[in-house]
Amino acid sequence: MQTRSFQYVDDLIEGMIRLMNTGDDFTGPVNVGNPGEFTMIELAEKVIKLTDAKSKLIFKPLPSDDPMQRKPDISLAKKVLNWEPKVNLDEGLVRTIDYFRTIV
Repeated sequence: MQTRSFQYVDDLIEGMIRLMNTGDDFTGPVNVGNPGEFTMIELAEKVIKLTDAKSKLIFKPLPSDDPMQRKPDISLAKKVLNWEPKVNLDEGLVRTIDYFRTIV
């Protein structure tokens, strides 16, 4: 039931460019992550469906130092950089899978 939030690289680059273009009066830090949160099971199921894989989920004990939840607070990025991620998980997965299909 761990949650994570992934971000498509185009969104990260746009956030970093906006951060680099701020004035000298702002030095950060600022989180340019993606607050879209989902469980790792949801991610695995989406990947299996999108790739038409026959993979099965295997459950193992959670490592002691691995947090149960990761969800960045991007309120400062919205305010200072006028930035937030645009590519949602489903679209990012499709783009990523399509890319890897072209290089295999």
